Amino acid sequence: MQNLARSSSLPPPPSAPAQSIPTPSTPEPSTPVPFYAPHQKIYPKAARGRFRRIKSALMVGLLALFMLLPWLRWDRGAGLPNQAILFDLDSQRFYLFALELWPQHIYYLTGAMILAAVGLFLATALAGRVWCGYTCPQTVWTDLYVKVEEWIEGDRGARIRLDKGPRNANWLARKTAKHAVWLLIALATGASALFYFVDAPGYVADLLRFQPGPVATGWILFMTACTYAMAGFMREQMCVYVCPWPRIQAALLDDESLTVTYQDWRGDGRAPLRKEQSWAERSAEGLGDCIDCKACVQVCPTGIDIRDGLQMDCISCGLCIDACDDVMGRIGRPGGLIRYDTQAAQEAKAVARKPEPYRLVRPRTIIYSLVMLVVGGMMTIGVLLEPTVDVSVLRDRAPLYVTLSDGAIQNSYTVKISNMTRAPQGYRLTVSGPRGATVTAVGGGAVGGGAVDSGAAGGAAPVLGAEPDTVQTHRIHVRAPAGAAVAGSMPLTLTLTRLSDGVVHQAETVFLAP
Repeated sequence: MQNLARSSSLPPPPSAPAQSIPTPSTPEPSTPVPFYAPHQKIYPKAARGRFRRIKSALMVGLLALFMLLPWLRWDRGAGLPNQAILFDLDSQRFYLFALELWPQHIYYLTGAMILAAVGLFLATALAGRVWCGYTCPQTVWTDLYVKVEEWIEGDRGARIRLDKGPRNANWLARKTAKHAVWLLIALATGASALFYFVDAPGYVADLLRFQPGPVATGWILFMTACTYAMAGFMREQMCVYVCPWPRIQAALLDDESLTVTYQDWRGDGRAPLRKEQSWAERSAEGLGDCIDCKACVQVCPTGIDIRDGLQMDCISCGLCIDACDDVMGRIGRPGGLIRYDTQAAQEAKAVARKPEPYRLVRPRTIIYSLVMLVVGGMMTIGVLLEPTVDVSVLRDRAPLYVTLSDGAIQNSYTVKISNMTRAPQGYRLTVSGPRGATVTAVGGGAVGGGAVDSGAAGGAAPVLGAEPDTVQTHRIHVRAPAGAAVAGSMPLTLTLTRLSDGVVHQAETVFLAP
């Protein structure tokens, strides 16, 4: 206890210098990261150059073609529409100049879709998203809307100042004028889209009489709203977020595909061009031809920087090439810093500074071309050999067959004859299949009546009639004598011979027996 008392009276041992110990603080609440970045409006600057001229020419040509095609006339004879291109849904006919397509010709639509898809594959393999940059409807109409915007509000700088400036009378007048012109273009687009499905002059007359019809009016308003929204507001968002093609094109490109490329081996490092700085001095400092003016970014309709490499957002329109070539010309440097080029050529220039020749003929371009050639050839042959009659046969399923009082077996069928001519036709019907089979037409379906043996005996074969440009339906009975049906199911061939010219058409079905 005394030792403890003495030890308690001793002075405390020297201690280390006091250190401030940080006290834990309450963490500040973190701001949640948004899943979607806010949309940044793009103000594309007007470009001047060869690619801009090509885009403008294609824009005018394609818009004129779309607007004027429904007004092109084509004489098909009395009682038929004389519109060159008409998708007549009421009569279930598609008229394409001299070609008339019935619902049975749906395979032509399939062939057209295959040609369009493979043609797009071929264009992408050759020159990237050149379809998107020059001929896609979204690009064409957006280009027109931007032209209207430039005409009313001014070029890029003027539009930025107008949007950031005060909402005064000048702002209101320019915005009102722009949207009024946009709506007129959208309305003309909606009406022109409708004219492909109705007779254009006749429907315009209905509009002037204020009798447009609810369905047609709804279609025009729908197309007007879509055009106004997509070309006026969504613009590049349609190309980047909505269209699936940017995500597909990567599988179709190779090292030999032409794309818009920045020649980094020549342009890097990037730095502004100082006053009185010679190009020899700039080269000695390790600087390239790119003066970082961002002219290529300002003209891009999707707002990307092509110097960052090939990107999904690039639509290969070539406007950045025009902008860069213009800058290079003004500072005394050769053009082509941004150009259409291949990845293989880029790598060759970076290593040996030698151009790599462009290979147009490659395995994938050969395959795509052959597919288009085969499909196009098959469609052409189908059009040239297109029959003027189509016959379909549907056998009754309830009952499958009927046993008559004399032991004969009877099957019933529905025969549909599509008469694709302009005159009424008669078709003499004969059958071949079970031995001794005969055929009769029911009710008013037969122009001529009677029964005929399948070839062994004489008799009057029924004649089935078909009105011009219609599908005529007939009911027929096929009977086989007792003991003639030797199997439960036997093939049966119906042969229709056109009385006017002897053209024969056959349809295959089956004859059922116990």
